[in-house]
Amino acid sequence: MHIIETVKLKYIFVSGGVISGVGKGVVSASIASLLQWAGYRVTSVKCENYLNIDAGTINPIEHGDPFLCEDGTEADMDIGTYEKFLDKNLGRANFITMGQIYKTVIDRERRFEYQGEDVEAIPYITDEMQRRWEAVGAAENAEVVVVELGGTTGEYQNIFYYEASRILELKHPGKVLHVHVGYMPAPAHLGEPKTKPIQLSVRTLSSMGIQPDFIIARSDRVLDKRRKERFALFCNVLPEDIISAPDVDNIYTVPLLLQKQRLDARILEKFGLAKKQDGSATWKTFIHQVDKIKKGNRLVTIGIVGKYFATGEYQLRDSYAALFDALQHATWYHGYRVKTVWIDAEQVERDGVEKHIHGLDGLVVPIGWGPRGAEGMIAAASYARRKKLPYLGLCYGMQLAVVAFARDVLGLKDANTTEVAPQTKHPVIHLIAGQKKLLERRAYGGTMRLGAWEAYLKPGTIVARAYERNGRFLDREKHLISERHRHRYEFNSAYAPLFEKNGLTISARSKLERLVEIIELAQKDHPFYVGIQGHPEYKSRPLQPHPLFVAFMAAAIGSRCNGAAESDDLKVQSASRDGGG
Repeated sequence: MHIIETVKLKYIFVSGGVISGVGKGVVSASIASLLQWAGYRVTSVKCENYLNIDAGTINPIEHGDPFLCEDGTEADMDIGTYEKFLDKNLGRANFITMGQIYKTVIDRERRFEYQGEDVEAIPYITDEMQRRWEAVGAAENAEVVVVELGGTTGEYQNIFYYEASRILELKHPGKVLHVHVGYMPAPAHLGEPKTKPIQLSVRTLSSMGIQPDFIIARSDRVLDKRRKERFALFCNVLPEDIISAPDVDNIYTVPLLLQKQRLDARILEKFGLAKKQDGSATWKTFIHQVDKIKKGNRLVTIGIVGKYFATGEYQLRDSYAALFDALQHATWYHGYRVKTVWIDAEQVERDGVEKHIHGLDGLVVPIGWGPRGAEGMIAAASYARRKKLPYLGLCYGMQLAVVAFARDVLGLKDANTTEVAPQTKHPVIHLIAGQKKLLERRAYGGTMRLGAWEAYLKPGTIVARAYERNGRFLDREKHLISERHRHRYEFNSAYAPLFEKNGLTISARSKLERLVEIIELAQKDHPFYVGIQGHPEYKSRPLQPHPLFVAFMAAAIGSRCNGAAESDDLKVQSASRDGGG
């Protein structure tokens, strides 16, 4: 019989085995959601192996779309998964890299804060890791901290995270649990899933002094009784603590999949905690409605003209992960499924826009950096304006829509962004003075306009109506909003009167410095043509889709159906979440 104790800070470490990309992030977010539904205050932490201080300078093809937080932290995309599942903002304290840890320890040594000690990895590196895990729990008044350990068990880069978790368990017996997520392959020529890779991964974990409390077996199929018995025998884990996690077509079903196998109940039992409530009702309703949509035939097709899709011979979704999620949330809101068409900007540049952009209901030009593919993106923005195709430009996509308008409508044929053409005669997008100084010093990391910035919307615009419908103002009377930013080039306000005189509406300016934040075409001229300097995709949640994406998808559905009103199918999307669920 378990003794129910008063909660003190507890930790769940989620490690991965066999291959990377096995789904630790979704599992970590799902475990946190289950505990939040049960009535506990939970926060999440992601630990990365790389020496970068943050994810901001990493090519998105290398490590996926960096997720942008409210406080300006450029984090791993798993932080975005946590935010979506927990419906809460995370930030700098929730994202740890090995580079941060080493830099902190070395800086302290240089300041003589270790009083002449011989500074070694253990205990100083591991102490700093533990200090950060404890600090984020205390700062957020959490009862449980779910820590995802980056990489795969057995890599030399992440050994100190594992060592720190082992020492923490030694210090606080009964307060630490280990969940190991491993991949169970099913080779086609054998006809059965094989447990040996996870067995070896658990053996590696055990060699570090860590016995997993739970094994979550990822596979393309459900784990059967025979395989559970093998895991129990060879991995020293009770059969009821071995969880099947087969592939699903909707990651938001994973918490319910784990709950069905009593993972939440077993975690609480091991911690000696009682379930305070069941806050899963809203989430279950949401999943039920999405399941109905997936079985239906209402489909909207959105093209994305980007430059980070390819890696060798393969195509990547992760380079634009937050964008794909935001589109999905908004189409579900309307009771539709979304089909995304990935269009390489360089191919558009090479072959012409007509060859690649056709049969779409809407077009998005997302974030980007540098000259590669820029002319293809400009051509796409121009095409969407001429053909009255609903268009949403995000950051770079907003800037290049401005360039397209300047060339096509204002007749400024040389117009460009100085990021692409530093010597252009018409720098309609340029660097403001502060950013120019940073680039001269080659200060790239963490120096852009980052995080939440406030702006005033122009009443009566398409954008203002979108925010009004969804109640997303910071101050409704002042039409004040806040969006996350990650850029350094800006609309050149010297050209603003010329643009506005010729039909381009500046629908938002920043509270500070009065920088141009959002542009649009009037609805009498175009069904939906909006560019935003910020990144609304990072603020979209499954139960709270972003108003700009909701409005964009309404226009795309309207272009497909000759006028479609918002569906009532998913009004749960706008509901507040019960118990975090």
